[in-house]
Amino acid sequence: MKTKLQFTLVVISIMVTSMFTSIANAQSSKTITFHTSAQCGMCKETIEGAMNFERGIQFVELNMENMFLTVKYRTKVHNEASIKKLVAELGYSAGDVKANEKAMNELPKCCQPGAHL
Repeated sequence: MKTKLQFTLVVISIMVTSMFTSIANAQSSKTITFHTSAQCGMCKETIEGAMNFERGIQFVELNMENMFLTVKYRTKVHNEASIKKLVAELGYSAGDVKANEKAMNELPKCCQPGAHL
């Protein structure tokens, strides 16, 4: 009887530990969405391709209908400002953060502002 009680307590302990670990992991990630100056499929490939190789980035998707970028990231590595700065350094505006002008000018012509007007 004592062994069965000990086993039950161990199982409950493991379950509680697992639950708290899951909660902690969920809280260490955040998802943000913001508008970009992206305009085409090449922009999508550039942004998603570069961002997927950044440490701490878990998910990136550019919505081609409205050009909003969704990024899920680890909060121990990034914050909203650092995510937007990464996009701006690629040559695209990121919400209220302006694109790095040098990087923007080096983008393919179809990706530069006004190319699709």
